[in-house]
Formats: sequence, structure tokens, C-alpha cells
Amino acid sequence: MSKRHAAKYKIDRRMGQNIWGRPKSPVNRREYGPGQHGQRRKGKLSDFGTQLKAKQKLKGYYGNISEKQFHAIYTEAVRVKGDTGENLIGLLERRLDAVVYRAKFVPTVFAARQFVNHGHIKVNGRRVNIPSYRVRVGDVIEVKEASRQLVLVLEASQSGERDVPDYIDADHSKMTAKLARIPTLSEVPYAVQMEPSLVVEFYSR
Repeated sequence: MSKRHAAKYKIDRRMGQNIWGRPKSPVNRREYGPGQHGQRRKGKLSDFGTQLKAKQKLKGYYGNISEKQFHAIYTEAVRVKGDTGENLIGLLERRLDAVVYRAKFVPTVFAARQFVNHGHIKVNGRRVNIPSYRVRVGDVIEVKEASRQLVLVLEASQSGERDVPDYIDADHSKMTAKLARIPTLSEVPYAVQMEPSLVVEFYSR
């Protein structure tokens, strides 16, 4: 099972932004960073600092995936034809844990990773427990029948905190979802502005 090295709320505090748009985020109360030096006055970031922050924010958003895994996704985005930044977003949104989160089967991306890891999800009728599994357009993702009455699932699917985006066809009565198309950056419902072009610049140095 993948290990989360930083508490999810700490990522918000470090970025100084409520990156998932959650009501409980500490940034809603304190916009400075965590720790005893968090309130120090921030200087202007260099180009490198701006690019690094953009990378950390995007990487953190998807459950704080490892640097090795994130760089591998970037490398693949470079190889695919088209805009590298858009390709990067498309590849990230095709992760199984991201689709499970977008479909509102669970409340957070961290819960989505754990949910997949614990074997609660099937893809095209087969159990898949790898959060980074690459979903294809048209794949049927479903919550295992025995897991559909879990409080976590019921509360997430009924929550009005966020909506299912247009590129995911979700049916909460059957607990199934399909990736209708690979989204563009403008279609992804990020709570804060993501800048994949800066991530590309960071790795292109």
C-alpha cells in the first residue's frame, strides 16, 4: 500500500491554499504555513520556486503521489502528441483513484486510494486494487456489491459538497461510473488554479 508522507491538511497549509476546496481545511482559518516558522513573511518566489510550487500543488492534489511516479507520468505526457501540460492532466485524471474520487464514491482522493487498495473497486467486472491503474474511455468502474452500503460510500455519493464532472458518467443507484472522455484542463473541477505549464517548465530545466 502506498504511504502518505504528509497529512493532507498540511499540504493545504504548506501551499497556503485550500486545494481540494474542503470546508474543514485549516487554510479557511489560517493562511500561513504549518510549524513555528509558518507566519514568517514570505518573500517573492523565484521562477524556480514558482515552478516547484506548481509541481508540488498538482502532485499533492492527487493524494501526494511519489515524485518517482509523478515524474513517470510527466515523461509519458511528453511522449504523447499534443500539449504536454494538457496530456499531463489527462493522464492524472485517468488514474483509477482519481476516477473513483470524481465519481463521488468516496469523499477525498486519499480515501479513494485506500478504497481501491482495499479491493472495493471493479473495472469491467474484474477487481483492481492498484490506485494508479490507467482507466480507458468506456471502462466501467463499479463499487463491489458488498461495499455499496458502507457509510463512507453513502455519505460521499449523497454529499452536495461537489458535483460529478461532465466527463464522468456516474450512476449512484448502481454505483457505477464510466470515463466518457479524457478531459482538458478547463474541464477539471480544481478548487484552485492548477498550472501544468509551470510543471512542464520545472522538468524541462
